[in-house]
Amino acid sequence: MDMQKRRPIVLTGLQPTSGIHLGNYLGALQSWANIQDETDCLFFIADMHAITIPQDPGELRKNIIDCVAAYLACGLDSKKSHIFVQSQIAGHAELAWILSCIAPLGQLERMTQFKDKSSRQAGEFIGAGLLYYPVLMAADILLYNTHLVPVGEDQRQHLELTRDLAEKFNGIHGPLFNIPEPLIQGNCTRVMSLQNPTSKMSKSDHNSLATIFLSDDDDQIMKKFRSAVTDSGTEIRASDEKPGVQNLLNILSGVSGMSISELEVNHAGMGYGKFKTIVAEAVIECVRPIRERLETLKKDSQYLHSIVETGRAEAQARANATFASVCDLVGLARRPSI
Repeated sequence: MDMQKRRPIVLTGLQPTSGIHLGNYLGALQSWANIQDETDCLFFIADMHAITIPQDPGELRKNIIDCVAAYLACGLDSKKSHIFVQSQIAGHAELAWILSCIAPLGQLERMTQFKDKSSRQAGEFIGAGLLYYPVLMAADILLYNTHLVPVGEDQRQHLELTRDLAEKFNGIHGPLFNIPEPLIQGNCTRVMSLQNPTSKMSKSDHNSLATIFLSDDDDQIMKKFRSAVTDSGTEIRASDEKPGVQNLLNILSGVSGMSISELEVNHAGMGYGKFKTIVAEAVIECVRPIRERLETLKKDSQYLHSIVETGRAEAQARANATFASVCDLVGLARRPSI
Protein backbone atom coordinates (compact mmCIF):
# COMPACT_ATOMS: atom_id res chain seq x y z
CA MET A 1 0.00 0.00 0.00
CA ASP A 2 2.85 2.42 0.78
CA MET A 3 4.34 1.74 -2.66
CA GLN A 4 0.93 2.34 -4.25
CA LYS A 5 0.51 5.64 -2.43
CA ARG A 6 3.86 6.84 -3.78
CA ARG A 7 2.76 6.27 -7.35
CA PRO A 8 1.16 9.27 -9.09
CA ILE A 9 -2.61 9.33 -8.76
CA VAL A 10 -4.48 9.33 -12.08
CA LEU A 11 -8.20 10.06 -12.28
CA THR A 12 -10.50 10.11 -15.28
CA GLY A 13 -13.91 8.91 -16.45
CA LEU A 14 -16.56 8.79 -19.14
CA GLN A 15 -20.22 9.71 -19.15
CA PRO A 16 -22.60 6.72 -19.27
CA THR A 17 -24.62 7.75 -22.30
CA SER A 18 -25.63 5.12 -24.89
CA GLY A 19 -22.71 3.04 -26.18
CA ILE A 20 -18.93 3.32 -25.96
CA HIS A 21 -17.48 4.05 -29.40
CA LEU A 22 -14.17 3.67 -31.20
CA GLY A 23 -13.17 7.24 -30.35
CA ASN A 24 -13.63 6.51 -26.63
CA TYR A 25 -11.44 3.43 -26.96
CA LEU A 26 -8.60 4.82 -29.08
CA GLY A 27 -8.69 8.26 -27.52
CA ALA A 28 -9.02 7.19 -23.90
CA LEU A 29 -9.63 3.62 -22.73
CA GLN A 30 -6.74 2.04 -24.60
CA SER A 31 -4.31 4.49 -23.00
CA TRP A 32 -5.92 4.09 -19.56
CA ALA A 33 -5.35 0.34 -19.68
CA ASN A 34 -1.69 0.89 -20.51
CA ILE A 35 -0.92 3.03 -17.43
CA GLN A 36 -2.38 0.81 -14.72
CA ASP A 37 0.92 -0.78 -13.70
CA GLU A 38 2.80 2.51 -13.26
CA THR A 39 0.17 4.71 -11.64
CA ASP A 40 -2.52 4.63 -8.95
CA CYS A 41 -5.64 4.76 -11.13
CA LEU A 42 -9.18 5.80 -10.29
CA PHE A 43 -11.64 5.38 -13.16
CA PHE A 44 -15.15 6.65 -12.58
CA ILE A 45 -18.48 6.68 -14.39
CA ALA A 46 -19.48 10.35 -14.64
CA ASP A 47 -23.24 10.01 -14.17
CA MET A 48 -23.60 13.39 -12.45
CA HIS A 49 -22.10 15.06 -15.50
CA ALA A 50 -24.50 13.14 -17.73
CA ILE A 51 -27.58 14.82 -16.25
CA THR A 52 -26.62 18.25 -17.59
CA ILE A 53 -28.96 17.12 -20.37
CA PRO A 54 -32.25 15.26 -19.74
CA GLN A 55 -31.87 11.51 -19.15
CA ASP A 56 -34.34 8.67 -18.86
CA PRO A 57 -33.71 7.32 -15.32
CA GLY A 58 -33.99 3.65 -16.22
CA GLU A 59 -31.82 4.06 -19.30
CA LEU A 60 -29.21 5.99 -17.32
CA ARG A 61 -28.95 3.25 -14.67
CA LYS A 62 -28.54 0.65 -17.42
CA ASN A 63 -25.89 2.75 -19.14
CA ILE A 64 -23.94 3.07 -15.87
CA ILE A 65 -23.56 -0.70 -15.54
CA ASP A 66 -22.92 -1.09 -19.27
CA CYS A 67 -20.14 1.48 -18.91
CA VAL A 68 -18.54 -0.61 -16.14
CA ALA A 69 -18.67 -3.61 -18.48
CA ALA A 70 -17.08 -1.55 -21.26
CA TYR A 71 -14.26 -0.42 -18.95
CA LEU A 72 -13.45 -4.03 -18.13
CA ALA A 73 -13.83 -5.23 -21.72
CA CYS A 74 -11.36 -2.57 -22.87
CA GLY A 75 -8.68 -3.75 -20.47
CA LEU A 76 -9.22 -1.92 -17.19
CA ASP A 77 -8.35 -4.29 -14.35
CA SER A 78 -10.26 -3.93 -11.08
CA LYS A 79 -7.34 -5.58 -9.25
CA LYS A 80 -4.99 -2.83 -10.42
CA SER A 81 -7.37 0.14 -10.49
CA HIS A 82 -10.46 1.44 -8.72
CA ILE A 83 -13.69 1.68 -10.74
CA PHE A 84 -16.60 3.56 -9.18
CA VAL A 85 -19.73 5.58 -9.91
CA GLN A 86 -19.44 9.33 -9.32
CA SER A 87 -22.86 9.83 -7.72
CA GLN A 88 -22.24 7.09 -5.13
CA ILE A 89 -19.38 9.05 -3.55
CA ALA A 90 -20.23 11.75 -1.03
CA GLY A 91 -17.94 14.71 -1.61
CA HIS A 92 -18.10 15.46 -5.34
CA ALA A 93 -21.12 17.78 -5.18
CA GLU A 94 -20.07 19.28 -1.82
CA LEU A 95 -16.58 20.15 -3.00
CA ALA A 96 -18.01 21.50 -6.28
CA TRP A 97 -20.14 23.94 -4.24
CA ILE A 98 -17.16 25.11 -2.20
CA LEU A 99 -15.07 25.59 -5.36
CA SER A 100 -17.94 27.40 -7.10
CA CYS A 101 -17.76 30.03 -4.36
CA ILE A 102 -14.25 30.98 -5.52
CA ALA A 103 -14.75 30.31 -9.26
CA PRO A 104 -14.95 33.52 -11.37
CA LEU A 105 -18.27 33.60 -13.21
CA GLY A 106 -16.67 35.26 -16.22
CA GLN A 107 -14.15 32.46 -16.57
CA LEU A 108 -16.95 29.89 -16.62
CA GLU A 109 -18.86 31.86 -19.24
CA ARG A 110 -15.76 31.95 -21.45
CA MET A 111 -15.37 28.17 -21.48
CA THR A 112 -15.34 27.02 -25.10
CA GLN A 113 -17.57 24.00 -24.51
CA PHE A 114 -20.18 26.10 -22.69
CA LYS A 115 -20.25 28.66 -25.49
CA ASP A 116 -20.46 25.98 -28.18
CA LYS A 117 -23.16 23.91 -26.49
CA SER A 118 -25.24 26.88 -25.39
CA SER A 119 -25.10 28.37 -28.90
CA ARG A 120 -26.34 25.07 -30.35
CA GLN A 121 -29.22 25.16 -27.84
CA ALA A 122 -30.09 28.79 -28.57
CA GLY A 123 -33.76 29.38 -27.83
CA GLU A 124 -33.96 26.20 -25.75
CA PHE A 125 -33.70 25.72 -21.99
CA ILE A 126 -30.08 25.81 -20.77
CA GLY A 127 -29.53 24.61 -17.21
CA ALA A 128 -26.96 26.13 -14.87
CA GLY A 129 -25.35 22.68 -14.70
CA LEU A 130 -23.93 23.25 -18.17
CA LEU A 131 -22.19 26.39 -16.91
CA TYR A 132 -20.94 24.76 -13.69
CA TYR A 133 -19.92 21.50 -15.35
CA PRO A 134 -16.17 22.46 -15.24
CA VAL A 135 -16.42 23.19 -11.49
CA LEU A 136 -17.79 19.70 -10.85
CA MET A 137 -14.98 18.34 -13.02
CA ALA A 138 -12.49 20.26 -10.85
CA ALA A 139 -14.07 18.74 -7.73
CA ASP A 140 -13.82 15.25 -9.24
CA ILE A 141 -10.09 15.75 -9.72
CA LEU A 142 -9.19 17.58 -6.52
CA LEU A 143 -11.25 15.34 -4.22
CA TYR A 144 -8.66 12.60 -4.75
CA ASN A 145 -5.63 14.92 -4.81
CA THR A 146 -4.95 13.76 -8.34
CA HIS A 147 -1.53 14.24 -9.89
CA LEU A 148 -2.27 13.40 -13.54
CA VAL A 149 -5.42 13.73 -15.64
CA PRO A 150 -5.67 12.14 -19.10
CA VAL A 151 -7.18 14.82 -21.30
CA GLY A 152 -7.89 15.52 -24.93
CA GLU A 153 -7.76 18.94 -26.52
CA ASP A 154 -11.43 19.59 -25.75
CA GLN A 155 -10.84 19.20 -21.99
CA ARG A 156 -7.59 21.17 -21.64
CA GLN A 157 -9.42 24.40 -20.80
CA HIS A 158 -11.35 22.63 -18.05
CA LEU A 159 -8.13 21.27 -16.55
CA GLU A 160 -6.67 24.78 -16.58
CA LEU A 161 -9.67 25.92 -14.53
CA THR A 162 -9.05 23.04 -12.13
CA ARG A 163 -5.44 24.15 -11.70
CA ASP A 164 -6.55 27.76 -11.18
CA LEU A 165 -9.08 26.75 -8.52
CA ALA A 166 -6.58 24.52 -6.72
CA GLU A 167 -4.03 27.32 -6.61
CA LYS A 168 -6.65 29.84 -5.50
CA PHE A 169 -7.97 27.56 -2.75
CA ASN A 170 -4.42 26.85 -1.53
CA GLY A 171 -3.65 30.57 -1.54
CA ILE A 172 -6.75 31.49 0.46
CA HIS A 173 -6.99 28.59 2.90
CA GLY A 174 -3.57 26.96 3.00
CA PRO A 175 -1.81 24.22 1.04
CA LEU A 176 -3.96 21.18 0.46
CA PHE A 177 -4.48 20.31 -3.19
CA ASN A 178 -1.96 18.96 -5.65
CA ILE A 179 -1.86 21.02 -8.83
CA PRO A 180 -2.84 18.40 -11.41
CA GLU A 181 -0.94 18.03 -14.66
CA PRO A 182 -2.32 16.83 -18.00
CA LEU A 183 -1.39 13.30 -18.98
CA ILE A 184 -0.95 13.50 -22.72
CA GLN A 185 -2.11 10.30 -24.37
CA GLY A 186 -1.03 8.63 -27.60
CA ASN A 187 -1.22 9.97 -31.12
CA CYS A 188 -4.80 8.83 -31.62
CA THR A 189 -6.44 11.17 -29.13
CA ARG A 190 -9.09 12.62 -31.41
CA VAL A 191 -11.07 10.23 -33.61
CA MET A 192 -13.38 12.06 -35.99
CA SER A 193 -16.78 11.27 -37.46
CA LEU A 194 -16.69 8.99 -40.50
CA GLN A 195 -19.29 11.21 -42.19
CA ASN A 196 -18.04 14.62 -41.10
CA PRO A 197 -14.30 14.32 -40.40
CA THR A 198 -14.08 17.90 -39.12
CA SER A 199 -16.18 16.90 -36.07
CA LYS A 200 -15.39 14.42 -33.31
CA MET A 201 -16.89 10.95 -33.42
CA SER A 202 -19.90 11.13 -31.12
CA LYS A 203 -22.43 8.84 -29.46
CA SER A 204 -25.18 11.31 -30.27
CA ASP A 205 -24.48 11.75 -34.00
CA HIS A 206 -27.76 11.62 -35.91
CA ASN A 207 -26.05 9.89 -38.86
CA SER A 208 -25.94 6.18 -38.07
CA LEU A 209 -22.93 5.70 -40.36
CA ALA A 210 -20.76 8.26 -38.56
CA THR A 211 -19.83 6.33 -35.40
CA ILE A 212 -18.27 2.92 -34.78
CA PHE A 213 -19.62 1.45 -31.54
CA LEU A 214 -17.75 -1.32 -29.72
CA SER A 215 -20.99 -3.31 -29.87
CA ASP A 216 -21.14 -3.13 -33.71
CA ASP A 217 -20.78 -6.42 -35.53
CA ASP A 218 -18.25 -7.03 -38.32
CA ASP A 219 -20.69 -6.24 -41.14
CA GLN A 220 -21.79 -2.97 -39.52
CA ILE A 221 -18.18 -1.85 -39.12
CA MET A 222 -17.33 -2.68 -42.74
CA LYS A 223 -20.43 -0.87 -44.02
CA LYS A 224 -19.61 2.28 -42.05
CA PHE A 225 -16.01 2.43 -43.23
CA ARG A 226 -16.91 1.79 -46.87
CA SER A 227 -19.22 4.80 -46.71
CA ALA A 228 -16.64 6.98 -44.90
CA VAL A 229 -16.10 10.45 -46.36
CA THR A 230 -12.66 11.02 -47.92
CA ASP A 231 -12.07 13.66 -50.62
CA SER A 232 -11.92 14.09 -54.38
CA GLY A 233 -8.20 13.32 -54.60
CA THR A 234 -6.34 10.01 -54.66
CA GLU A 235 -3.33 10.50 -52.38
CA ILE A 236 -3.25 8.70 -49.02
CA ARG A 237 -1.62 11.35 -46.90
CA ALA A 238 -2.26 12.94 -43.51
CA SER A 239 -3.09 16.58 -44.07
CA ASP A 240 -5.51 19.16 -42.71
CA GLU A 241 -6.62 19.59 -46.31
CA LYS A 242 -7.60 15.89 -46.40
CA PRO A 243 -9.45 15.43 -43.07
CA GLY A 244 -11.24 12.25 -44.12
CA VAL A 245 -8.07 10.44 -45.19
CA GLN A 246 -6.22 11.83 -42.19
CA ASN A 247 -8.91 10.42 -39.90
CA LEU A 248 -8.63 6.97 -41.50
CA LEU A 249 -4.85 7.03 -41.12
CA ASN A 250 -5.21 8.12 -37.52
CA ILE A 251 -7.62 5.26 -36.78
CA LEU A 252 -5.42 2.69 -38.53
CA SER A 253 -2.42 3.94 -36.56
CA GLY A 254 -4.41 3.60 -33.33
CA VAL A 255 -5.42 -0.02 -33.93
CA SER A 256 -2.18 -1.19 -35.57
CA GLY A 257 0.45 0.63 -33.53
CA MET A 258 2.18 1.80 -36.72
CA SER A 259 3.12 5.43 -37.22
CA ILE A 260 1.27 7.66 -39.68
CA SER A 261 4.41 8.03 -41.82
CA GLU A 262 4.80 4.24 -42.05
CA LEU A 263 1.18 3.87 -43.11
CA GLU A 264 1.53 6.58 -45.74
CA VAL A 265 4.46 4.72 -47.30
CA ASN A 266 2.80 1.29 -47.06
CA HIS A 267 -0.40 2.46 -48.76
CA ALA A 268 1.01 4.89 -51.31
CA GLY A 269 -0.76 4.65 -54.65
CA MET A 270 -3.66 2.65 -53.24
CA GLY A 271 -7.22 3.62 -54.13
CA TYR A 272 -9.47 5.00 -51.42
CA GLY A 273 -11.93 2.11 -51.70
CA LYS A 274 -9.27 -0.51 -51.00
CA PHE A 275 -7.73 1.61 -48.24
CA LYS A 276 -11.09 1.99 -46.47
CA THR A 277 -11.51 -1.79 -46.58
CA ILE A 278 -8.07 -2.30 -45.04
CA VAL A 279 -8.87 0.15 -42.23
CA ALA A 280 -12.21 -1.57 -41.64
CA GLU A 281 -10.58 -5.01 -41.43
CA ALA A 282 -8.02 -3.75 -38.91
CA VAL A 283 -10.75 -2.17 -36.79
CA ILE A 284 -12.84 -5.34 -36.96
CA GLU A 285 -9.91 -7.39 -35.61
CA CYS A 286 -9.45 -4.84 -32.83
CA VAL A 287 -13.12 -4.53 -31.87
CA ARG A 288 -14.19 -8.18 -32.14
CA PRO A 289 -12.55 -9.45 -28.89
CA ILE A 290 -13.72 -6.35 -27.02
CA ARG A 291 -17.29 -6.89 -28.25
CA GLU A 292 -17.19 -10.55 -27.23
CA ARG A 293 -15.91 -9.69 -23.73
CA LEU A 294 -18.51 -6.94 -23.47
CA GLU A 295 -21.35 -9.30 -24.35
CA THR A 296 -20.16 -11.82 -21.74
CA LEU A 297 -19.73 -9.22 -19.00
CA LYS A 298 -23.17 -7.70 -19.54
CA LYS A 299 -24.72 -11.06 -18.68
CA ASP A 300 -23.22 -10.99 -15.17
CA SER A 301 -24.72 -7.93 -13.49
CA GLN A 302 -23.92 -9.27 -10.01
CA TYR A 303 -20.20 -9.29 -10.86
CA LEU A 304 -20.37 -5.78 -12.33
CA HIS A 305 -22.12 -4.44 -9.21
CA SER A 306 -19.45 -6.08 -7.02
CA ILE A 307 -16.73 -4.26 -8.99
CA VAL A 308 -18.51 -0.95 -8.42
CA GLU A 309 -18.99 -1.63 -4.70
CA THR A 310 -15.32 -2.46 -4.17
CA GLY A 311 -14.32 0.68 -6.02
CA ARG A 312 -16.86 2.76 -4.10
CA ALA A 313 -15.41 1.76 -0.74
CA GLU A 314 -11.87 2.76 -1.74
CA ALA A 315 -12.95 6.00 -3.42
CA GLN A 316 -15.14 7.03 -0.47
CA ALA A 317 -12.30 6.50 2.01
CA ARG A 318 -10.04 8.78 -0.03
CA ALA A 319 -12.79 11.34 -0.56
CA ASN A 320 -13.57 11.45 3.16
CA ALA A 321 -9.95 12.22 4.05
CA THR A 322 -9.70 15.07 1.55
CA PHE A 323 -13.10 16.55 2.34
CA ALA A 324 -12.41 16.51 6.08
CA SER A 325 -9.30 18.62 5.43
CA VAL A 326 -11.32 20.97 3.20
CA CYS A 327 -13.90 21.47 5.96
CA ASP A 328 -11.19 22.18 8.54
CA LEU A 329 -9.54 24.78 6.30
CA VAL A 330 -12.76 26.48 5.20
CA GLY A 331 -14.38 26.41 8.66
CA LEU A 332 -17.29 24.13 7.89
CA ALA A 333 -18.57 21.59 10.36
CA ARG A 334 -17.26 18.11 9.71
CA ARG A 335 -19.97 15.64 8.75
CA PRO A 336 -20.22 12.23 10.42
CA SER A 337 -18.07 9.53 8.87
CA ILE A 338 -19.61 7.72 5.92
